[in-house]
Amino acid sequence: MAYKIPRTEIDKSKGRDDLSQSGVYFLFGTSDETDESVVYIGQAGVRKNGEGILYRLQEHKRNPDKDYWTEAVVFTTSNNSFGPTEISYLENRFCALANEAKRYIVKNGNDPTSGNITEEKESELEEFIDNAEIVMGTLEHKVFEKLADNKPKIE
Repeated sequence: MAYKIPRTEIDKSKGRDDLSQSGVYFLFGTSDETDESVVYIGQAGVRKNGEGILYRLQEHKRNPDKDYWTEAVVFTTSNNSFGPTEISYLENRFCALANEAKRYIVKNGNDPTSGNITEEKESELEEFIDNAEIVMGTLEHKVFEKLADNKPKIE
């Protein structure tokens, strides 16, 4: 499941059960200094108070150090099947893919851990990532698409 939520509409998302689950999220915006596109990629697990992704987005909205973002894109599941290992793996892979594409400044301060997953789970999560890449492009964020290399080839 994917959600595209403008920062100004975060509070209107209260009460959505699927946003109280675990998942990964992207905060998109523009750098005040360079006017370049920026993204922060994070994860949210379900906390003891029952809060998940939406609570984490609200924390970011209140954080003055993260006032650059104007829109969040959230990925979760319909059955809350992501545990801590899965969301760590996804956050790690999404950060790596965004850094490789070099289209956005990735604002993550630390390199997320990939966790320790089975080969079967890795295959399942890579399929999730493939689908998320398609959805992200459809939502007009080319965070995973590398820029074309238009340099002439020298033979």
